[in-house]
Amino acid sequence: MEPLIINKTDDTPAIHLDKVAGKFEFTGKSLPEDVSTFYAPVFSWISDYSENALPESNFIFKMTYFNTASSKIILDILMRLEDMHNDGKKVSVEWHYEEDDEDMQEAGEEYSEIVEIPFKFIEG
Repeated sequence: MEPLIINKTDDTPAIHLDKVAGKFEFTGKSLPEDVSTFYAPVFSWISDYSENALPESNFIFKMTYFNTASSKIILDILMRLEDMHNDGKKVSVEWHYEEDDEDMQEAGEEYSEIVEIPFKFIEG
């Protein structure tokens, strides 16, 4: 399975999804003009990955900012991960946030209450 690597821009996050390396990471800020188009390859990759996922998958979110449209998409991604979890795959989320960024901390906490997958919160 080919990795999906999207480089960070001023308006879009770096996304690194690599089954071979066991790396699943979203980093930066997300405010693309068209969130559906930007994140379409991510949904496609996760869908393919879920067919033959690793025994354990830890998805890392190191987001510094996202707009409302992106927050919905991130929830959709987390819901797909929850589907994998419900299918018996070990899936977890690491939610990183800066020490003084209460908004990002609260966003992660809200997501963790919506989807039933293990969340680990990492400050710093």
